[in-house]
Order: sequence, then C-alpha cells, then structure tokens
Amino acid sequence: MIGGTGFYSFFDSGSEEVVVDTPFGAPSAPISVGTVDGVQVAFVPRHGRNHEYAPHTVPYRATMWALRSLGVRRVFAPCAVGSLTTDIGPGTLVIPDQLVDRTSGRVHTFFDTSAVHVSFADPYCPQLRTAARGAAAESVDGGAIDGGTMVVIEGPRFSTRAESQWFARQGWTLVNMTGHPEAVLARELKMCYAAVALVTDTDAGVSEGEGVSETEVYAVFEKSLDMLKGVLTRSVVAADAIDDCDCAQGGHDVDALLASV
Repeated sequence: MIGGTGFYSFFDSGSEEVVVDTPFGAPSAPISVGTVDGVQVAFVPRHGRNHEYAPHTVPYRATMWALRSLGVRRVFAPCAVGSLTTDIGPGTLVIPDQLVDRTSGRVHTFFDTSAVHVSFADPYCPQLRTAARGAAAESVDGGAIDGGTMVVIEGPRFSTRAESQWFARQGWTLVNMTGHPEAVLARELKMCYAAVALVTDTDAGVSEGEGVSETEVYAVFEKSLDMLKGVLTRSVVAADAIDDCDCAQGGHDVDALLASV
C-alpha cells in the first residue's frame, strides 16, 4: 500500500517499522509492516510522513525497490486526483484503467544499461482493479467509477485552464502528479499495481472560478480518508484470495536485477 496526499499511516496498532536500504537511496519513509484481517501488508507514505517530498522529488525507484525487496508482489496505490469532467465530482472514487504520462525529467526505469522493454499497454492489474471495485461497492454508496484515463503531470503546480481543457478534449478523465513513474516501475519489478483515485477537485479548465487550491485538495481528502481506508482494507482481503496474475510477467529476471545493482 502506497499512501498518497494526506494518507500517512494505515495501521491502527501492531505494525513494525522496517528500514530498507536500496541502491537508489532511502524510500520516502520506513516501511510499516502489519496485518489486516489476517493478510500481511506493507505500507509506505508516498510523500513521506510529513509530506516532505513534492511530486517531482518523490524517491519512486527507492520506494518501489524497497517494497519488492520485502516480498511485496501486489500494490494498491491510493492517490488524490482532479476531475476533468463535471460528471465526476469531489469525493468520488475512480478505479482508472489507463494512464497518460505528461511528466518530464523523471527517471522511469531501473534498466539503464540493458535493453528491457516491458509491456505497458494496460498499466493497471485487472485483478487488483476488480478487487478494488468490489470493495468500493460494499463500502460506498454508488461504489466506484470503473475505468478512466489518468493523465500524470509534472507538478508541483496545478494545470492552467488551457491545459486542463486540452486534457479534457482528449477524453481523459483525471489529472494527477504521482501516478508515473510509479506504475511502470512496479511493472518492471513484476508487481501487480492498481491506482485507487479519490477525486478532490474539478480541474481549472472544467468550470469557471478560482481554480484548484492546495487547501481544497487537503480538505476533501481528509474528509474522505476513513472511507478510503475502509475500501482499501476490503481490497486487500479480496486481493489475497485471487490467484497469481500474469499482468506483470516479462522476460527479464527481477531477482537477478536486484542482485546486480
């Protein structure tokens, strides 16, 4: 579990902190390992415990490497997003099925010296998406919206009106700052990965007004955090009952990669 903006802890009690060194430096925080309804879970806050990492400075490679080295093979990635349509308002849960990368300058691979090309046509694990949708249906009135394209921007600034109008014209649904390179790094490490997106605002070009503010984002996320944790708890239990998935398979040897770097 990788907690997004405003989501800095997951366990109420009984967790153990694990400090992991990686070839890419320290992850965003020590990994908390605990049990949720009999399922062992590792949790890390994406932005650090005190939100000390901005979207473009999050140590994505270190965090993903640390999780994989602890034995993690499935990742739920809750995140705050803006909506690019008036049909999806603040407080709505969305389980996206596609991603568009509009970041710049971020390192988005572990393979700097060898030619490894992972399949990324479908960036999110279908089995984890199914688990999250089912969990939301049990927890939230109306459940979660199934599918949608999340465009990931560099940040840390929000979009201009023209940018968000352009994104909307492409048919994209959500805008976010952290979904890439996290998803592709998970794929390279052969970890199943699914985003669970909480809409905190409508993006600047969707309607007239003052545009998006950081205060607005934090307020909506805080109000919805208990609901989101409930959905994720049920998602973990549902995912634990799923057979092995082949969405993150590839020809490269991840164990050899971990040993060689």
